[in-house]
Amino acid sequence: MSTLLYRLARSCVRRRRTVAAAWLLVLVALGAVFAMAGSRSSEEITIPGTESQRALDALASQFPAAGGASGTVVVAAPEGRTLASPEDRRLVLAAVREAERVPGVVGAVDPFTARSLSPDGRYALISVQFDRPADALSQRQVSAYEHIGTAATAAGLRVEHGGDPVQPSIELGPGEVVGVAVALVVLVVTLGSLVAAGMTMLNALIGVGVGMLALLLSSHVVTFTSTTPVLALMLGLAVGIDYSLFITSRHRQHLAEGLGVEESAGRAVGTAGSAVVFAGLTVMIALAALGVVGIPFLATMGLTAAFAVLVAVLVALTLLPALLGFLGGRVHGRRPSGGALHVETFGFRWARLVLRHRWVVALTALVSLGVVAIPAADMRLALPDGSSAARGTAQRDAYDLVSQGFGPGFNGQLATVVFGRDSGTTEALAGEVASTVQHLPDVVAVAPPRFNAGGDVAVVAVVPATSPTSPRTQDLVSAIRSAVRPVVARSGNGSDVAVTGSTAVGIDVSQKLRDALPVYLALVIGLSFVLLTLVFRSLLVPLTATVGFLLSVGASFGTTVAVFQWGWLSDLVGLPSPGPLISFLPVLLVGILFGLAMDYEVFLVSRMREDYTHLDSAQDAVVSGVGHGMRVVTAAAVIMTCVFAGFAFSPDPVIKSIGFALAVGVLLDAFVVRMFAVPAVMSLLGDAAWWLPRWLDRVLPHADIEGARLRARLAEEDPEPELVDA
Repeated sequence: MSTLLYRLARSCVRRRRTVAAAWLLVLVALGAVFAMAGSRSSEEITIPGTESQRALDALASQFPAAGGASGTVVVAAPEGRTLASPEDRRLVLAAVREAERVPGVVGAVDPFTARSLSPDGRYALISVQFDRPADALSQRQVSAYEHIGTAATAAGLRVEHGGDPVQPSIELGPGEVVGVAVALVVLVVTLGSLVAAGMTMLNALIGVGVGMLALLLSSHVVTFTSTTPVLALMLGLAVGIDYSLFITSRHRQHLAEGLGVEESAGRAVGTAGSAVVFAGLTVMIALAALGVVGIPFLATMGLTAAFAVLVAVLVALTLLPALLGFLGGRVHGRRPSGGALHVETFGFRWARLVLRHRWVVALTALVSLGVVAIPAADMRLALPDGSSAARGTAQRDAYDLVSQGFGPGFNGQLATVVFGRDSGTTEALAGEVASTVQHLPDVVAVAPPRFNAGGDVAVVAVVPATSPTSPRTQDLVSAIRSAVRPVVARSGNGSDVAVTGSTAVGIDVSQKLRDALPVYLALVIGLSFVLLTLVFRSLLVPLTATVGFLLSVGASFGTTVAVFQWGWLSDLVGLPSPGPLISFLPVLLVGILFGLAMDYEVFLVSRMREDYTHLDSAQDAVVSGVGHGMRVVTAAAVIMTCVFAGFAFSPDPVIKSIGFALAVGVLLDAFVVRMFAVPAVMSLLGDAAWWLPRWLDRVLPHADIEGARLRARLAEEDPEPELVDA
């Protein structure tokens, strides 16, 4: 592969105008199409095989009026005033009539008739039912819904709009820009050249632009949530900068050795580019493997992020050599003297320090990561609700107002769906179910059953006493499902009862992801071990790398739980309020962090492997690997941490938690694991680190990501070094 990449890079340098024009043409064309077509997203989450999803699917076909989006308009009177006065009652009823006139609304419930009034009379709930799901509502319908109660607001009442029609939009804040700006500063410091840093950043941004535009346009064919493209942006930007940095650094090294631009770029892509291909492939496989979880939206999220990484790899292998060709020798800035190439850097001194105290370093890293991981034992998962939305948003304001007037359980009502053989059976079964559920703990109220046109499907609304993400609400869902089983059994064949609603869906998603995490983790660990065995031709090196990955993942979980769930230092990231972690965060973090951790392992340990095979001692190989790789690996880790940390300050709590967890994970893995633990453990293992059974050595193919065969072929040809372009 290294020889193929070497030839590809040299061809891109020679045809740099064509290559650059082709990428720019793709970028402009995608931008023009996006300007005309735009994009779309859906917040609908389906979870095949669960009780709540089965009930939703049945409602959509047999009870359409109950299967569409539902909204709740909350009306509140000022302190010392109630809605019972004739004037305020008139304003509330006027809002009900407004709701009935919204296009697509099949019904709006009068709170005075339905007794949806708070005990003190200050608050009223107007339930609004649409004839289609939230993602099928037009902007005109949503706007009309959000303007319900304008007259009441003008008269001094407070009106907030919540529920399915009010889908929060994800907006990028200044933190993301600051993260990229800091990454550029790190590039300048690392490369010592503003030209080289700017070119590296430009290359990454072009790749991100192409990838993101393609993904946004694909939303017309593939359905994904609004979080999906932001995750792809986050990951594509981070790896795009890192991959360009790895190749540019090797190119500058070859220029300093006296090679010409074309030959230098070819060798840089043939060696560092091979590692980039392996690293990118590892990340893509881990992300694509999210499909094993069995949740469609998560599989789509993984595939779109994998596509963003693929574009970053392609840009680094083709456009980057072309840009290096345009810059010539200017990419080097001030060229160091020949002796400067042999000055011992901090990386060598650090490696020797770690080796002198290897037992202390290894144990300290192990214990510190273990301590940081302790809060992970208390991790709770849930889908976001109104309480996790940013303050000042319609979703959060409506949630808070409902909680004030009625209690938090009214924000997450459960829908108990009753299916009978006929209308008579359904009516009897629905009544028995309502009576049974009414006597369960933590149930505030049970509404009278609502029947479909045929009378064979009924919906019984249940109001919990606790919030949608409370563990007690999760226990209540389990209690309802257990309590109605005997009722269904007595009613005979053809009858069934299922619990659904946004709260039940969130509970089922969290449980399914919790069950899938060990399977996915085992898959990722197995993949890690196989790939690293193939690359390093060793058994103990993959084992230490995998253990290090598990430690960094555990510590990242622990830190995220402490901040986002326990509320420690939550003000630093602007968290609206502590609460459970987003359900898919653990699986997502494992997949992404696995790929990034293997990146750093490959770039660091591959140099150790290379020097060890050249008859250096095991200890010297560790020093050489850290000495040569520390500067680039630490710079890449700092850049990636800055990019992820920028997203940690996003106003959206979901993006905030993902960015924070990834930033912490990369920081701990790159520095504590790869720079402390790995050199210390490799030194302790000595020659045994590179042991591989002979039979396995014969079976395994040679990956050669460091381009040993390429260097051997070039040495045989002994080409005359080209002059560096002016």
